[in-house]
Amino acid sequence: MKLGFITSCFPDEDLAWIAGWAGQAGFDALEIAAWPARGRPGHGPSHLDVVGFDARAADATTSLLDGHRLSISAIGYYENNLASDPVRRAQIHEHLRRCIDAAALLRCPLVGTFIGRDVTLSVSDNLALAETLLPPLVDHAGERGVRLVIENCPMEGWHPDGYPGNLAYSPELWEWMFSLGFFLNFDPSHLVWLGIDPVVALRPYVDRVLHAQAKDTQLDLSARDRYGFYGRTIGRSGPWDVGWWRYRVPGRGDIDWRAILDTLQEGGFDGTLSVEHEDPVWGGTVERVQRGLEIAGRTLRPLMVP
Repeated sequence: MKLGFITSCFPDEDLAWIAGWAGQAGFDALEIAAWPARGRPGHGPSHLDVVGFDARAADATTSLLDGHRLSISAIGYYENNLASDPVRRAQIHEHLRRCIDAAALLRCPLVGTFIGRDVTLSVSDNLALAETLLPPLVDHAGERGVRLVIENCPMEGWHPDGYPGNLAYSPELWEWMFSLGFFLNFDPSHLVWLGIDPVVALRPYVDRVLHAQAKDTQLDLSARDRYGFYGRTIGRSGPWDVGWWRYRVPGRGDIDWRAILDTLQEGGFDGTLSVEHEDPVWGGTVERVQRGLEIAGRTLRPLMVP
């Protein structure tokens, strides 16, 4: 098992800087964020420009990472593949195909994304829509030796009323998406606040987990008594300001990482555990993000059997 992190926590730094720091800090791998670059539709954290990506760019990227003894665990483009606007949905699918093509050139076997949801439709209608729209993306990946891994984040901030915006948040939906040819990018942090035991949920599906993300969750159950499960209604600072839980770096929340890693390893998982840093305590500056990743490393590394 390797320890890495997703590069989106350093949105303003380039891949060369990130790789240099990651290698010095003792990480083994990077999950490279590859949203469209600034100035393009749907831009986001972008450390790999997959538009026009070719063999020369792949060689340069591989050489950079090799120089810091790093591998690429996955290319990450976590967007709404069922977006209600057909123009936007087509843009997302096209960019996802470019991420897949870049992964193939880099000999990276995985691309991470979301199922998503058309928030104007019912869940059942979304599942039917996905069964039509998404298999061609799976086929595009498979033809290039790449597999698509889906993170189990609810993305409730995508829905105007805070309902799940990514239909991959529970084991029931994992089984459905497996039938479409997807695999799981397992992140226990989302299960905790949903009331799902992450170890119990993980155990039957370890063989479908090709990549895992390490993010912790800190619960405040007394605040839940005020706001309810769906969270703060009045005065939210943003879509994910729910008031009774928050994401933390591993070791600063409520997840039993020993049990998670033991379950993964007992089930034969030998991929990458990628820290997803969304901790508001250890955020805000590059230096604090670095400290947060170091905390995660000190928490997880002793639990990883060589």
